[in-house]
Amino acid sequence: MDIPHYFRPKTAPVAHPDAVITFATMRITVLTERLLRLEYAADGQFEDRTSQVVWYRQQPVPTYRTNQDGDQFELETGALVLKLDVGSEFSAETLTITVKATGTEWHFGDRPTGNLLGTTRTLDQVSGATRLEDGLISRDGWAVIDDSATLLFNDDGWLELRKNNDALDYYFIGYGFDYQACLNDYFKIAGRVPPIPRYILGNWWSRYWAYTAQELLDLMDDFRDHDVPLSVCIVDMDWHLTAVAPYNGWTGYTWNRDLFPDPPAFLAALHERGLRTALNLHPALGVRPYEAMYTQMAERLGLDPATGETIAFDLADPQFARAYFELLHHPQEAHGVDFWWIDWQQGELSGLPGLDPLWWLNHLHYYDLARNGATRPFVFSRWGGLGNHRYPIGFSGDTWVNWESLAFQPYFTATAANVGYGWWSHDIGGHMFGVEDPELYARWVQFGVFSPILRLHSTNNPFHERRPWGFDAETLRVTRHALQLRHQLIPYLYTLAWHYHRSGVAPLRPMYHDYPTAEQAYHCPWQYTFGEQIIAAPFIEPAAPDTRLTRQVVWLPAGDWYHFESGEYYNGGRWHVVYGKLGDMPVFARAGAILPLNAATGWGSVDNPDAFEIRVYAGADSQFTLVEDDGVHVIDTICTTQMVQNWQDNELTFTIGAATGDTNQIPAQRDYIIRFFGLSEADVHVTVDGMPLAVGSDYDPVCEQLTVAVYEVSVSAELVIHLQTHWSTLLSHRNRFAERAWAMLDTFHLPSFTKLAISTRLDEISADAHVLAGYKTALTPSQMRALVEVTHGIGVHHVQNMGTPDLVILWNSAEDQQFTIQSAAQDSPRIVQLFEADKPQGDWQLTVNYCGLTTVTLGST
Repeated sequence: MDIPHYFRPKTAPVAHPDAVITFATMRITVLTERLLRLEYAADGQFEDRTSQVVWYRQQPVPTYRTNQDGDQFELETGALVLKLDVGSEFSAETLTITVKATGTEWHFGDRPTGNLLGTTRTLDQVSGATRLEDGLISRDGWAVIDDSATLLFNDDGWLELRKNNDALDYYFIGYGFDYQACLNDYFKIAGRVPPIPRYILGNWWSRYWAYTAQELLDLMDDFRDHDVPLSVCIVDMDWHLTAVAPYNGWTGYTWNRDLFPDPPAFLAALHERGLRTALNLHPALGVRPYEAMYTQMAERLGLDPATGETIAFDLADPQFARAYFELLHHPQEAHGVDFWWIDWQQGELSGLPGLDPLWWLNHLHYYDLARNGATRPFVFSRWGGLGNHRYPIGFSGDTWVNWESLAFQPYFTATAANVGYGWWSHDIGGHMFGVEDPELYARWVQFGVFSPILRLHSTNNPFHERRPWGFDAETLRVTRHALQLRHQLIPYLYTLAWHYHRSGVAPLRPMYHDYPTAEQAYHCPWQYTFGEQIIAAPFIEPAAPDTRLTRQVVWLPAGDWYHFESGEYYNGGRWHVVYGKLGDMPVFARAGAILPLNAATGWGSVDNPDAFEIRVYAGADSQFTLVEDDGVHVIDTICTTQMVQNWQDNELTFTIGAATGDTNQIPAQRDYIIRFFGLSEADVHVTVDGMPLAVGSDYDPVCEQLTVAVYEVSVSAELVIHLQTHWSTLLSHRNRFAERAWAMLDTFHLPSFTKLAISTRLDEISADAHVLAGYKTALTPSQMRALVEVTHGIGVHHVQNMGTPDLVILWNSAEDQQFTIQSAAQDSPRIVQLFEADKPQGDWQLTVNYCGLTTVTLGST
């Protein structure tokens, strides 16, 4: 086969001989102490080639022991005990594996009952939730990968069928509650998540719209003029000819010169604005005779161009694949196309039985873009199944514009980490149908800030709006702040991306990854960790008309937590109800968190900063190692800067170490604005390489925030900031109930005199919720509920339409407050609560009485 060398992945598919135990019809390979390969072949012919999923069976040999008595074979590692009847076929009776951490015994053929799911191919046409495929993470503590039917790579780097279709090829991972260990073992055999270009972490613009080149450039200038930063501008399918009768115009490779008279100049103009760009592809319909490169394609493939017949798309054919890239794509890349949006929607069949075109498109496009060996490749495409973590990033498809779709996406995005797929990109704002709503748009953008990729997009309906200034002044203010914050977060995000590549920890993960033994972690699907230092629980419901606030529930694990922006203290180990106005985002940082943000917020804020805003949340020892490089090229050297918080009761020392590694990648000097949250006023002492330095500082007692500014610090120097007080503690965890309650009252749709009357009794209400009984006729049920929940730490939350079973969460953090629960019918939801109560049965209705002040009724309809 005449296949380019760069299409051949570098793999290590043959296991070390010392890790392999072979019998007449069976073979066991010990890949790690938790991961075993289990093969059965009646003819004794086993497979050592690279499969679509498994590329690296050559692993360090773990310690294990074996014992055999006749046909009874036993193998034990540090984590597993396998028992096998080698004289039989694989069955539930002949093959078992015990996971030592839990004592769970797996029998061949068992399916996990507690699978926590993974992801799905696409969200196309989805309104709300959809079913997800099984993942690798399960509360059963084990996973099985059936690799028996996948295709295999031959020596030329091309896929082909297996020779023995009856052979069995399984991988068993037994991990107990160590979910990250499961993923790490999977990455060992399937390959690591590759490093990504830095620029993809900024804000993207995309719209299915027939822009002219000048209109699109003017739009980019509008973003800049509105101080809304972007890093990527995608050109949807109207870049190419779409109206050539009698052909369907979805597939195309020839620029529409009416819209783009000079494509290289247009692409250069985007680059001059600091933007990267991609073109949309729908390759399924092949190459039609009106395409500019039709004659070249036909001649390359040995076809007669005079026939005018469409050249069928057949990526399984190596000759077609090579021409597809060399003639249709490489010339566009030479003119300035940075990457490709592969918009494959045409099913799972190809010219090679068992080959899903989407999987193969992702693989070949990734390796084709990597052909120069210099720049980091990536594709923008749908999920093609296990192994696709090697080809970031994901395009989740065309969702409906509604609150249900927004509500599903945090859960969907985090859960994809269960198959190692951490780089989903959604149509922020939704794609089509539904009702445009500025509040929904703002909340979607806020979720996008704390998601892997933030890409504004919609279909070609003129009544769909994705420009932040296209709604009203308040929506512009809120979304501009969010989109600027996204660019500020790039140094933090890029470090997370690098650690994802090196250690397998996804930037965005379900709560149970870090808290696998906490039952609450399995019952908050709307929230997730964003790195190890942040928990995000985006607002995903509209504001109530009477409170004019939106509501969210968040579970904070044990420990001390702070609101990401306000610095307000929250105690962990419990549920909290959070109410917010349009500009509020429920994001929390753990005590000890160190968050390096770019101090710049505007256009061009993607590169390694020359000025940082560093947020330090007091109360615990911690460190954060910032990772930087040039963000684009395939290089072995990086630059790291370690930031350390050393905490004692009445003093805090924050150190920014000298940069190490390739410091040519970063500015020689930097400015630092360090914001310390959760502190009382303190004496400030600053040294640079041990020499005292006089600096300015400012303390805000309302926000409990101390700000220290240090300018023009050499990156080769060590900066130390020492804060100390003469009091017993430096911490300040002021009770902000009064401010929160006042702000809620101010927002309520409520007579001003009633607001004033309640505001004068806030201290009494904080001590005894029944003080609100005097206002039962003045307050609506939602207003009463909000005040009781926030002041007294009780609440109820109904989890529904998340793609998971219905769930009712009840909590009561004050012993003197009680619920009255009434229910009826059958088929109960699952109830998680911190006190005893009757559970509803059947079609259900649950009425919760808040301290005799108001009731909330939930139900199955």
